[in-house]
Amino acid sequence: MEGIVIFADEKLKEAYENLREIDKDLYDQIDKATDEIKNNIFCGRNVKKKLIPKSFIQKYGIDNLWIYNLRSGWRLLYSVTSPDKIQIYAIVLDYMSHKDYERLFGFQ
Repeated sequence: MEGIVIFADEKLKEAYENLREIDKDLYDQIDKATDEIKNNIFCGRNVKKKLIPKSFIQKYGIDNLWIYNLRSGWRLLYSVTSPDKIQIYAIVLDYMSHKDYERLFGFQ
């Protein structure tokens, strides 16, 4: 199912765009991921509701979370919504290293 990919906020979008100069490989990986998500909005791995970090629920008001695996253990986290019942949006909430991912989900 196709969708539209947006970033949760301007700060995250700017950080992603700055990767082009800082870490081109990671930038390309995220770019590829967002293209794949546009083509298949449910291509990531769905997180069980009870495992969604409370900080994400509070900050973004989400009720679903999807994880897309990037290179070298990096993860892209996104939520799916359809506010107007016509278009489906994937909202990129964050991307993080494996270490930060483990910390967020309490695996450490």
